[in-house]
Amino acid sequence: MKQRRICAAVLLAAWLSCLACANKGATAISSQQSNATQSASGDLHFKAPDDWTTEKTSSSMRVAQYKLPKSEGDKEDASLVLYYFGATQGGTAQANIDRWISQMQQPDGSSSKDKAKTETMTVGGLKVTTVDVSGTYTAEMAPGSKTFHNDDNYRLRAAVIETPKGNYFVKLAGPAKTIARWDQSYIEYLKSFEFK
Repeated sequence: MKQRRICAAVLLAAWLSCLACANKGATAISSQQSNATQSASGDLHFKAPDDWTTEKTSSSMRVAQYKLPKSEGDKEDASLVLYYFGATQGGTAQANIDRWISQMQQPDGSSSKDKAKTETMTVGGLKVTTVDVSGTYTAEMAPGSKTFHNDDNYRLRAAVIETPKGNYFVKLAGPAKTIARWDQSYIEYLKSFEFK
């Protein structure tokens, strides 16, 4: 019974956190958890560019969700999602980088890993590991759906932000031209992250 109450409290806190990030601009995300899993106090703060469209998050694991308007000639907008699965959930930075790279296939059959650009930097005292890879996007449409994207000329930019409360994950995917249009905004978004 006690475990059910704790689980319910964690789910409620995650849901409230998602509601808190529905507005544009500077945002603070507090992942309130039970004392057993909460190892640090503080919030993750960030600022989304004004030109991005804030969307309602579609699950409690999505801290924030944005649509980046398409460039002329592209068929669809790009999508950026900030995920948080819990203090010890979601896997290591390298495991996620490898998984994201595997979601992009090269038209000539070569290895996406050889074409991916990875980088590690420090932002606001936080370690941030990034990946940038282009090709045909083949990620699953939704976890467990067994249906997959097959979008050519796509680009995926993603990052793992390591915080005292655990890892946060940023995933940006969309048509290559649209992603290029938002390159500078994406970098500014990453550089806005701080934990306090």
